[in-house]
Amino acid sequence: MDKFDRIYELHKILRDRRTPISRTDLMARLDNCSEPTVYRLIRVMRDFLGAPIDHDDQVGGYFYRRDVDGGTYELPGMWFNAKELQALLVFDRLLESLEPGLLGDHLGPLAKRVKELLEHRRLGLTEAAIRVRVLGMASRPTGEWFQVLASATLQRHKLHLVYHGRERDRVTERFVSPQRIVHYRDNWHLDGYCHLRKGLRTFSVDRVRKARELDEAADTVPEKELDEYFASSYGIFSGKANKTAVLRFSAGHARWVADERWHPNQIGQFLTDGSYELRIPYRDPRELVMDILRHGPDVTVVAPDALRQDVAEHLRRAAANYSGH
Repeated sequence: MDKFDRIYELHKILRDRRTPISRTDLMARLDNCSEPTVYRLIRVMRDFLGAPIDHDDQVGGYFYRRDVDGGTYELPGMWFNAKELQALLVFDRLLESLEPGLLGDHLGPLAKRVKELLEHRRLGLTEAAIRVRVLGMASRPTGEWFQVLASATLQRHKLHLVYHGRERDRVTERFVSPQRIVHYRDNWHLDGYCHLRKGLRTFSVDRVRKARELDEAADTVPEKELDEYFASSYGIFSGKANKTAVLRFSAGHARWVADERWHPNQIGQFLTDGSYELRIPYRDPRELVMDILRHGPDVTVVAPDALRQDVAEHLRRAAANYSGH
């Protein structure tokens, strides 16, 4: 632990305590540093960083003076320890992998400062950058309107959208109160209250043809209601779940599926023959059917009958593509 880290750690110790801490305890918690080192750190923090460090002679320990409102001192500027800087670097790498340049204008100053700190501390910026990879699959470009949607969502303003829906191949104009920006399966979506349909809807960001942030304040839907509508069902097709799929996976496939999370409220169990049964709440079967089909002959839909027939029909149509060859 070097001087930078020790100053940061000493600040955290004093900030989080309500009682004085002894010099011996400080030496132990600061990587078993020496007594003169503790004195030097306290002097630097007092003289150069304005830290309100006091010493209680009766207890024999150091503490931060509280201000009149009970608040505590914070280090000036932006301070990170080594692990936090590495975490920021990984976060920056993740964002770039999701969509290169998507938030570059907003996070540029922060990224520059982080890189300066990393280079100064010689923590291996170049090595870390090439060792972290995030691989996307079937992602679609966000288009030119992501910034407008994100701004309106964060600023709590209504949006005017020109939106092209894939399923009906139709363009509509919508007034939307945005609630959340969602990154799901390598693609971006907007959850919002649609004033045209008078209900909650999910919009694919890449299908937005035009977007305009309005001065009018967005209607806010309670978090509980959002979770019940968007999170209770399966996948991106929203609506409160009203059915439960019962899937049975072969014993050979069970070891993989048992470790997967299909839904926050799923229930899974191993059966006596080694197979694995998974129960999943859903409303719209479309995305669930696609996920079932990718397991091919290693999964059987036990219930409900409508879902079982839907999957069987998809398999028959797929097999028909190969008949006669």
